[in-house]
Amino acid sequence: MYLESIPTRKNRKYKGKRQGRGYGSGVGGHTVGRGTKGQRSRAGHKSLISFEGGNFPFFRRIPKYRGFKKADKIIPTAINVEILEANFKNGDTISLEMLKRKGLITKNTTSVKILGMGTLTKKIVIEGIPVSESAKEKIEKAGGSIR
Repeated sequence: MYLESIPTRKNRKYKGKRQGRGYGSGVGGHTVGRGTKGQRSRAGHKSLISFEGGNFPFFRRIPKYRGFKKADKIIPTAINVEILEANFKNGDTISLEMLKRKGLITKNTTSVKILGMGTLTKKIVIEGIPVSESAKEKIEKAGGSIR
C-alpha cells in the first residue's frame, strides 16, 4: 500500500500549508508570508475583487456597449424544411401548437420562422407561421400551401 492510494475523506478539502505554526513549518515567523508593514499585512484587510494593485481595472479597460437595446425584442426560432420533412406526414397541417406538441420548439416559444434548408417531398400546409422565400418555393413545389 502506498500513501497516495489511501482514500481521503470527501468532506475535507486540502488548504495548503497552515501559516503561522512555527519556524519548522516553512511558513512561520512573525510576518507569516504577509511581508512587512502596509495595509495588506494587517489583520482584517479586505480589498475589492476588482482591485488589481493599482493597474487600470479590467472592467474599465473593456469597451462599453453604447446605444439602445430593445428589452422585449423577439427573435424567432428557426425551423428548416428538412425538419418538417422528417417529423410530419403527407397532408399534415403545421401550426405553432403542433410544433410545440411534437417537441420541435420549447413551450415558451412565441415566434417561429420556417427556413428553406434541405429538401421537401411531402405535401404539407403551413398555418400562421412566417416562411422564407426559399422555403415557400419548396413547399409549393411539393404541392403544399401556406395560409
